[in-house]
Amino acid sequence: MKELKRKLYKRGSSVEVTIPMPLLFSIDKSKKHDVIFKFDEEKKKWYIEMDKRESSEEEQ
Repeated sequence: MKELKRKLYKRGSSVEVTIPMPLLFSIDKSKKHDVIFKFDEEKKKWYIEMDKRESSEEEQ
C-alpha cells in the first residue's frame, strides 16, 4: 500500500491541505476539476475522487 502524508494548514477559521501531485498525474490539468472527499462510516476511511467540471459549471 502506498502512503502520502500531508500537513494541515490553518487559514483563517478553516483548515486546508494540498493535493499531492502523484494523485493529479491522471487528470488533464488544463481543465478544471472538483475534488470530492467521501467518508465511509463503516470502515472509518476517507476516499478522494476528482471529477472534471462540466463547461456550464466553469462559467459560474
